[in-house]
Formats: sequence, structure tokens, C-alpha cells
Amino acid sequence: MRNGRVLYLTYDGLTDGLGRSQVLPYILGLEEKGWEFDIISFEKPDRFRSERAAIVALLKDRRVTWHPLTYTSRPPVLSTLYDVWRLRRLARALHGEKRFCAVHCRSYITSLVGERLKKDLGLPFIFDMRAFYADERVDGGLWPQNNPIFRLIFSYFKKKERDFLSCSDYTITLTEKAREIIQSWNNLPQPLSIEVIPCCADLGHFDYLKLSDDQRNKARISLGIKSEERVLLYLGSLGTWYMSDEMLKFYSVLIYHYPEFRFVVLTHDDPALFLKKASDIGISRERLVIRPANRAELPSLLSVADLSVFFIQPRFSKAGSSPTKHGELLGMGIPVVCNSGVGDVDRIVSNTESGLLVNDFSPSTLEEAVKRIPEVLAIPKQRLRQAAFTYYSLDEGVARYDRIYKTVCGLSDDT
Repeated sequence: MRNGRVLYLTYDGLTDGLGRSQVLPYILGLEEKGWEFDIISFEKPDRFRSERAAIVALLKDRRVTWHPLTYTSRPPVLSTLYDVWRLRRLARALHGEKRFCAVHCRSYITSLVGERLKKDLGLPFIFDMRAFYADERVDGGLWPQNNPIFRLIFSYFKKKERDFLSCSDYTITLTEKAREIIQSWNNLPQPLSIEVIPCCADLGHFDYLKLSDDQRNKARISLGIKSEERVLLYLGSLGTWYMSDEMLKFYSVLIYHYPEFRFVVLTHDDPALFLKKASDIGISRERLVIRPANRAELPSLLSVADLSVFFIQPRFSKAGSSPTKHGELLGMGIPVVCNSGVGDVDRIVSNTESGLLVNDFSPSTLEEAVKRIPEVLAIPKQRLRQAAFTYYSLDEGVARYDRIYKTVCGLSDDT
């Protein structure tokens, strides 16, 4: 079965963690439904050297052609303009050769090119906005608004945001909350075609049922976890949005009441600052296990966890965020302790009774949260995994993209 050929543009690299978890699984699922792809991505040189062969192997014998470009990091701003120019030139050349039925743009930088292809060449444009990009850059301190250049860039992208929404044939957001916010804005075409597709998880990969007792025991041994110890786990980045101080404070309250817990942190970030913060509040180094993990080994390492935690700054821009880790943890049958005010996480945790929400990080709130840990630990693993299927199923995400592609490319559902 053949559908059409789509040009997919991403400023993230396929060799990045996000490329592996939030681009390729969808692309490969859609290819199995009959779609063909040309992907243009921007690759960091070190990651590209180490991971290129793995991506090539994944794409072998698939109807997917990869066009990696080198990500330019310096000088700031000008490097991005240069990358956009290269992207536009290659995208136009490929469309002239292959005549795509749509251009799918992941986030705002690539949408600068998608919008032009729509206006200049009539190529249907899918705006996969992810979160509120410009607001994220400001909230995260990356575009300080006391700098006139960054103030101008922020204003430009907030205007382009509305342009993309108005110009696109379909918009994709990560959360229901973001869709509600956008639909409340004035001076946009109504009704907008908006679909919510969260950061889905490959629940065939993140499946606690596939792991034997021997595999779980080996993972515990590799991390130095003793048989009598329990594990609080954090997965992902330690910087910008992720509230390391508050997670460590939660852990300090947890071990006051339940000293058998170790804290396992799976991250590719430099742990030096995290370790210093832990030391400053009296958490000994022996209680912490910090190491990186690749995608292949994640399920076995996650299997050691009794409980997971993630606290994310609840800023406006986070209304559009869907933490990738949430679906992966639920797929592994791991309950979560997290904060409210981030995307649809509040609604998902409440609706599925799959963890514990905290509304602030005061000592009294953290004490109350820790008092409820026994009931959180008692949540059946199968309920947690069912919550992942309800909200984060990769198969459902692929099916939604498939319907969007067919609509934009003028194909019927039974094509």
C-alpha cells in the first residue's frame, strides 16, 4: 500500500535523544502505513559520529530517505539564520525533484521554511508546534527580555506563531490545555484544525512484562542497589526546567520517614551541581546513583524503581508541554510523584489515579505527600500501564498522524 511522500523537517537531530524517542518511532510507524518520507534534520557532530550507524540501520529497507545537515551553534542567532537558509534551499530542491504531498514541520524554526513552501509553492503545511516555543525560551532564561535583541526575537516569533496557526493546513499540539489556550485567542481563522498528540511512548519497548526476574536483578546489581533497598528514580535532564532543588528536598523528606530508599538518577547531564546541592542539604553521596542510560538499556534500568519523581517549573509555556518520561514510566508500571501546572499531567494523574500531585514545594506539602507514599506504592502495575495506553500510546499517536496526513494530502481513510 502506498499513500504519499511527505517532507519532514526537524531542527532536532535524529541522533539526539528526542530524535530517537519522538521523531523516528512515529516516522517508522507511518511508513508501515504506506507513507514515504524525506527527513531533513540537524545533527550535532559528536552525536552524529557516534550514533549515525544506528540510525542508518533503523532506516534500512524503509521508504525513508535521511538528509542530515550539521547543526550550527555559533555565533548565536546568526547560526540559526544560516541553518534556516540551508534548510530552505535543500527543502525547495527536494520538492522540485520529488513533489511532496505535504511538509511536516516539527516546532517553530522549521516552520519558517514550511510556511514559505506553502505560500510560494502551495505545498500543504503541517505545523507540529510542540510547546509554546518563544515563551519557553523566555521562561527558561534563554532569551532574557532585558536584552533588546532577544526582546525583538521574542516578538518576532510570537507574531510568527499566529502566522503559522493561520497558514497551516493542520496544527498539532501536545496538550489539551494548549489547544484551549489557542482557541481562546482572537484574530485567528475559526475553526482551526488542531489535533492533540502528546509525547507518546513505545509501549512495546517500555514494558515491564517483558523483563525477567534475572534481568531485573542484574539491573539492580549494575546500579549497586541492595536487595533490601527501595528506589526513587528520576529520568532525564537536570537543567533549565527540571527542579533539582525541590526533587532533592522531596527525597530528604522521603528518607527521613523511609530510610531504605536510594535515589537513582538516569541522566546524560553533568551531575556535579546536582551532587553539590544534595551535599548542601545533608544527603550523602552513598545514597545517590547517577549515570547515563541509552534507549536500549532504559527498560531494565527503569525496572529497579519503586517510585519516580519529576518536578517541572509550572510556567505559562509549560501549558503546552508533555513530558516524554511520563508515558515511559507508566509503561514500566512505575507510579509518579509530580507537580501540577504542567501540560495535561494534572488531569492524567488525577483521571487514572496513577500517582501523586503536589501543588507547591513547602515543607508541609512535601510532608503530606510522603505520608501518602504507601498508597502510591500500592497502585497495581497493570493500572499504571493501562494509563500509559490510555494517554500515551504510540500506536494511537501514529493513527492520529495518519488521519492528518490523509486529510492534508486529500486521501480517504480507507486509502
